[in-house]
Amino acid sequence: MEALAISLIKAVPFLGAVPVWAVALVLMVAVAAVVLAFALTFEGVGSLVLRKVAGDIQVRIGPNRVGPNGVLQFLADGVKLILKEDLTPASADRPLFKMAPYFVFVGSFAGFVVVPFGVGLIAADLNIGVYYVMAVSSLVVIGILLAGWSSNNKWALLGGMRGAAQIISYEIPVGLALIPAVMIAGSLSLQDIVRSQGGLWGIFGWNLFHNPFTFFSFFLYFTAAQAETNQTPFDLPEAESELVSGYNVEYSGIRFGYFFLAEFGDMFVVAALTTALFLGGWNIPFFHAETLPWIWGNLLSLGVFLGKAFTIVLIMMWVRWTLPRIRVDQLMRLSWKYLIPLTFFNLLGVSLWLLVFNGKGIPAMIASLFG
Repeated sequence: MEALAISLIKAVPFLGAVPVWAVALVLMVAVAAVVLAFALTFEGVGSLVLRKVAGDIQVRIGPNRVGPNGVLQFLADGVKLILKEDLTPASADRPLFKMAPYFVFVGSFAGFVVVPFGVGLIAADLNIGVYYVMAVSSLVVIGILLAGWSSNNKWALLGGMRGAAQIISYEIPVGLALIPAVMIAGSLSLQDIVRSQGGLWGIFGWNLFHNPFTFFSFFLYFTAAQAETNQTPFDLPEAESELVSGYNVEYSGIRFGYFFLAEFGDMFVVAALTTALFLGGWNIPFFHAETLPWIWGNLLSLGVFLGKAFTIVLIMMWVRWTLPRIRVDQLMRLSWKYLIPLTFFNLLGVSLWLLVFNGKGIPAMIASLFG
């Protein structure tokens, strides 16, 4: 951010007398506001699309009253949640009860900071981007457990304990499934990982097609991430048929809304990581977006990235309304007896592939045969 501030001072003459730290601070606030606006917009529209997809799959209409064909339903829901009374149970631990939704929301929103939306569209290109996302997403566990414990409600407590056990268990296969893409790029920076999948190979330059183990890793990550974000068929922490609504059962008003904003934010972060690490990110097949003028290159790459990410989000919604919820014992067994051993085996396979073939993927090996 400091380098960007210096460039801005050089480009705008009247900023010459302004300290660099002040310009950098203003830029940080502006970038945070833009990222927050995008996150809130996506989370609102995502709730509408989720219900529309549910309606289509269940052969019903879905939201259709507010605005043309119900497209403004998410605004009505937001206003309703803001205007509703914010109740706190008399027997609840008030400080923890009020604090919990903010942990969940911040843990979800903070992940947007390192999402590489385009060639130069990233709030913070951290050299530990993948590690950062894994770290900040852990705040969600704290929020869910606090919500369940502080509500002084047995259903909320069961939901919070389920959520903590589930998220912590599935963080292991999620992390192990992401390591192959990191190994291929040789960097934890999401922008570096995206650039390593560029070139004129088209979709075959993506990590998804680098070798058989990365192809397998994509499906392992998607399955584990679906569970880590509490998406059906892994929504045991909420499980309406068993726990009424789980850890958020005692919440109302905007605090209740924070949990669902975080849920849709988590969906996008998962889709963005899938796109960046396995599907080429903002790279355009058979074309270098970085060769275009800055504004056109960023707009085009932004459209490509969002198109891929939104497709993954729609697939997550499709799965959500297609598969039935599994049992708690099946959920934990899937992680500890199947996904974790498979991700370890897959990581070993990728390591051996990169060692034996000197880091080359299948497309590069085929090209060398005909070159």
